[in-house]
Amino acid sequence: MTSAPVERERDPFRMTRSSPRVRWRLLPWWAKVLLVYAAARAVTTVFVLVLASVQGANAWTGAQPGYFEYANMWDARWYQIIWLGGYPSELPFTDDGQVAENAWAFLPAYPVLVGVLTWLAVPWNVASVLVALAAGLGAALVFHRLMSRFLEPDRALFAVVLFCVAPVSPIMQFGYAESLGFLWIALALLLLVDRRYGWLFPVIAAWSFTRPGALAFALALALHWAWRWFRRGREPFPVRDRVLAASAAVFSALAGLAWIGIAWAATGDLRAYTDTELAWRSAYIGYRELVPFTAWFQSGDWWLGQPFGTIAVIAVIAAFALFLASPAVGRLGIDIRIWSASYALYLIAVFFPQSSTFRIVAPLFPLLGAFALPRARWYRWGLVVLFLALQVGWLLIAWGIDGRDWTPP
Repeated sequence: MTSAPVERERDPFRMTRSSPRVRWRLLPWWAKVLLVYAAARAVTTVFVLVLASVQGANAWTGAQPGYFEYANMWDARWYQIIWLGGYPSELPFTDDGQVAENAWAFLPAYPVLVGVLTWLAVPWNVASVLVALAAGLGAALVFHRLMSRFLEPDRALFAVVLFCVAPVSPIMQFGYAESLGFLWIALALLLLVDRRYGWLFPVIAAWSFTRPGALAFALALALHWAWRWFRRGREPFPVRDRVLAASAAVFSALAGLAWIGIAWAATGDLRAYTDTELAWRSAYIGYRELVPFTAWFQSGDWWLGQPFGTIAVIAVIAAFALFLASPAVGRLGIDIRIWSASYALYLIAVFFPQSSTFRIVAPLFPLLGAFALPRARWYRWGLVVLFLALQVGWLLIAWGIDGRDWTPP
């Protein structure tokens, strides 16, 4: 007589641990960020491949280019030109005697990193994307650490989700220096928030030769110093911190001006860099002198005419100021608010809004933390879907080329 087989006792805890939701919760923070970043880049890759499949022949590629070729259009080619030929010692001029578009508008850190990778026999088009992807992942990881200083774990992670699916996030997998710039911004803000001023110097130096913005950070450091000085009765502001923070502000200002000086020394023209930058807006308003705080109103007039152009600019500035003053942004601490105001002021002073505006305002990404506060599922999923839809819109408007395209990214 045989006994009935004894049923195995089930371990309810083991079953619970094996559920996907619990496994996700048990992952370390960096693994979650890595998976979020990988998933976001995979979705964007699908968008890009679909767009590339219908892309016609253009100045950069043939019809229906492969991914890496398609990812190296527009300004990506300038970086390759810099690596192969350096910067011109004589500025090029148009037929009417104005400085033409040239390599001095682009900083050298990114093309040097990509070029070093090509020494390992990696093709330029592939190397440029790999460097951008790696820098974007680094930016996402540091951004999580920055958000975790102010937000609960789920909110900090959702801020990273928004960063990874943001409308201009495809730039982090194209041959552009933006993602490397995001990394330096996130690192600089994290060091600022943690009051580790000494480490700011190498980060600012790297940043100043990657993307513009060090001048805005100099202003942010000066405002940070003033804030700590006036609050020294509630929060100690030791002499060592005063000296380091002030020194970092001065260093950031000098670093922000360094490329202007280098272009001057190389070409013999004091205005080599600024005139080169002005060449990019000449397609809209012709060649004009650089007068601070006028470009936004010139752009408003070009796009909308008067009086609506001026009204629109004032409305945008007022709306942004109200957003910075909101309790949601206040949750992110004074330093992110100061950086955002400083960078916005920098843009108002020197930038001419056009189709590149979406990319140029991307250094304000720390403000995404304010959008990460609500926890409702419908809100979070809805925002992700909205950002992905806007991503497609940005690709269609700014990246894909239809005939003689005048909307560069």
